Amino acid sequence: MENFNWLFVGLGNPKPNYFKNRHNIGWNVIEKMANKFNANYLDKTKFYTISSFVYENQKVMLAFPLTYMNLSGEAVVRLTIKYKFKPENIVILVDEYNFPLGKVHLRKGGSNGGHNGVASIIANLNNPDFLRLRLGIGKNFGAGELVDYVLSDFLNEELPIVEKMQDKAIDALLHLIKVGFARATSDINSEKLWENNEIFKQNI
Repeated sequence: MENFNWLFVGLGNPKPNYFKNRHNIGWNVIEKMANKFNANYLDKTKFYTISSFVYENQKVMLAFPLTYMNLSGEAVVRLTIKYKFKPENIVILVDEYNFPLGKVHLRKGGSNGGHNGVASIIANLNNPDFLRLRLGIGKNFGAGELVDYVLSDFLNEELPIVEKMQDKAIDALLHLIKVGFARATSDINSEKLWENNEIFKQNI
């Protein structure tokens, strides 16, 4: 059994008609990261697909839950048990409607924040202390419209910001690998990580 330093999980729904939804932004980032690093396919079960790559001499597992969003924990708990991941080495990439479109934020633990995928992971692990990389999708919806909003596709005019957010999320994960949680949290949440990058200063 291989030993891995990190488990990065992109939350989303597994059918093609969901792939461009706001709710699938975590899945989209992991897919982009897998392509960027030519990640090696490892395994597929009815619960997940996994691949891996090495960065800074650390082995990273990328996971796509193949359950629907509300059952994401069924995939995560199986990977955690099989590969003996600790909560502090698990990063869940999740959409966050309480953040403006484009914001990237790292945190550890806490409540599920009303997100059913995170709630499922907490329940299955019986532990909330994993990391969450929260990806802002905006809050442009009215009362009773949350479900329709998160299951809607990004608007065409939003796509340039979404693309930048995906790149920022990958930067954030790589920085986490390099410097650890405490330093990465400060640099990511303050946006210091990108302060000298003119591309990311625009529209974010």
